[in-house]
Amino acid sequence: MDHSLDYDVRITLERLLPRLKPKANSDKEWAAFEANLNTQFPRLFALLRSLYGDQYDFYYHLENTLETLLIAYQERPSVLRNQDKKRQADPLWFKRETMLGAACYVDLFAGDLKALREQIPYLKELGLTYLHLMPLFKAPEANSDGGYAVSDYRQVNPALGTMNDLKRLAAALRKEGIVMVLDFVFNHTSDEHDWAVRAQHGEQEYLDYYFCFDHRSQMAPYEPYLREIFPEIRQGCFTWRDDMQRWIWTTFNSFQWDLNYRNPAVFNAMLGELLFLANAGADVLRFDALAFVWKEAGTTCENLPQAHSLIQAFNAAARIAAPGLLFKSEAIVHPDDVVRYINTDECQLSYNPLTMAMLWNTLATRDVTLMTRSLQARFPIPPDTAWVNYIRGHDDIGWTFDDTIAWSLGTDPDHHRRFLNQFYTGQFPGSFARGVPFQENKTTGDCRVAGQLASLAGLEQALNDQDAEEVRRSINRIMLMHALILSIGGVPLLYLGDELGLLNDYSYQQDVNKLNDSRWVNRVAVKDADLELRHQPDTPNGQVYAGLQRLVAIRKATPLLGDAHTHIIETGNPHVFGFTRTRDAETLLVLANFADFEQSLDQSLIDSLLTGGKPTDLLETKPSSDLKTLQPHQVRWLIVQQ
Repeated sequence: MDHSLDYDVRITLERLLPRLKPKANSDKEWAAFEANLNTQFPRLFALLRSLYGDQYDFYYHLENTLETLLIAYQERPSVLRNQDKKRQADPLWFKRETMLGAACYVDLFAGDLKALREQIPYLKELGLTYLHLMPLFKAPEANSDGGYAVSDYRQVNPALGTMNDLKRLAAALRKEGIVMVLDFVFNHTSDEHDWAVRAQHGEQEYLDYYFCFDHRSQMAPYEPYLREIFPEIRQGCFTWRDDMQRWIWTTFNSFQWDLNYRNPAVFNAMLGELLFLANAGADVLRFDALAFVWKEAGTTCENLPQAHSLIQAFNAAARIAAPGLLFKSEAIVHPDDVVRYINTDECQLSYNPLTMAMLWNTLATRDVTLMTRSLQARFPIPPDTAWVNYIRGHDDIGWTFDDTIAWSLGTDPDHHRRFLNQFYTGQFPGSFARGVPFQENKTTGDCRVAGQLASLAGLEQALNDQDAEEVRRSINRIMLMHALILSIGGVPLLYLGDELGLLNDYSYQQDVNKLNDSRWVNRVAVKDADLELRHQPDTPNGQVYAGLQRLVAIRKATPLLGDAHTHIIETGNPHVFGFTRTRDAETLLVLANFADFEQSLDQSLIDSLLTGGKPTDLLETKPSSDLKTLQPHQVRWLIVQQ
């Protein structure tokens, strides 16, 4: 029998709610929960039925999902419920011009969670309203892929503290207006997770939590279509376990076991972990490796439609139990695939790997054409979502631009990527950069690039050469990129240490557990002595910090850098990148000179975009009558003051 979705939803609720309601603590609690449920259940039901409706026990698992949601709602602290109500009334709170984010590893920045709480005055001084703590949960000691192999989502790494320490930190940050962002590593667990250990002991229930194969022939429908993520470390996407006499699906590392989301019990189990983190005080969860979460024979098992349905189901469920929670996508894939995860019903926030890659591309080439065309095509996203714009982070740089756009500009994309790799690893003549190859293939020249922002922008080489003029140029490059991520639209994200101009840390080369992962070169410890450098204006560190502080202060005082439309423009000069930010009748024009020499624009461009008065440059300390000329690496924020 075919029924409408509305009918099926109504009948399902009529059957399940009488079994669920007695578990509520009060009529008032039930009324509030039921209001959220009635709003989101039709969407949640449709999504879960599309994924699991063909399974004989679908309604059993659906009832478990509702029980999980009610328990999480009951356990949600009142302060977070009140925050949920405020955010539901102000759903675009994350798009304000006051937003400024930063990411850090707790141990590298502060030592542990208690010490990080003591650093909140510094975070406030920096202007932060958003703090992303890199993976901090219990993980294998020897090698955990930087914390991305989670052994227990409800225990903090003992070296960093306890879950109570994390909750206290979240409360302290909340009091100061700083949202806490945590990683939701949901594609895989470590092989030390209790589920994986029970699978190793042969418990069928937990073998079904993962992809465990008795014979290699069972992998044949998948294996030919899968790409290797870390080909220089390990071959293939499957790991043989002698102790189990089975093959395990391990997309990333042999100790990271991919979860089997074709099993609805896995969805429910991970939903419980997600809501536990939300109730611990996470305001935003970064969905790690979300492109890989659904497996289907005969496909690449990346960016499948079911992956989107799965994340949307998590989204609908979260809006029932923790409606103020936001999701952030992490998809370092083709630009067309990145934008498909960005939607208020999927991930409201998304890392912007294309803009990051294009900033570095343009810094090397001094030509803005590829960046302009790429962002014209891929920067627009729904108005109730936002990019998280960053320059560097804990990971490597992958050159994820669209080959089609490159070819249309007469650029061979493979040759261009090799050039960028050579430039940023210091192998190209005239390069100012000092990066390190990551996952380098010596035969093909293919690799990705690791390195601190300051080292990649030329500061390391300039200091080694004791070249004062090149030090100045390097600082200008750093300021140029920051001025763009602070103005282009979305949440600007710093990687703590970059605001101080810290350089590469090569000590990983002496650590046997890190030697094969060059990304540790840009996972730099920030010491007290480093923080003190911000007070020394005669040092490059102090100059970078002061320059960034000034940019942040101007951003926070400029509403057009918050919730406003971004339009990438053609400036008529191949070295000058430009875009406008508009809202109602107001416009702000951003121009950035990527060249090493002075550049000029046609005055008619500025006049056509900024009308109604004489424009001023928010970034100039002294008024200028010649706004069409930009010095090397200069950025202008032009506006007609109302």
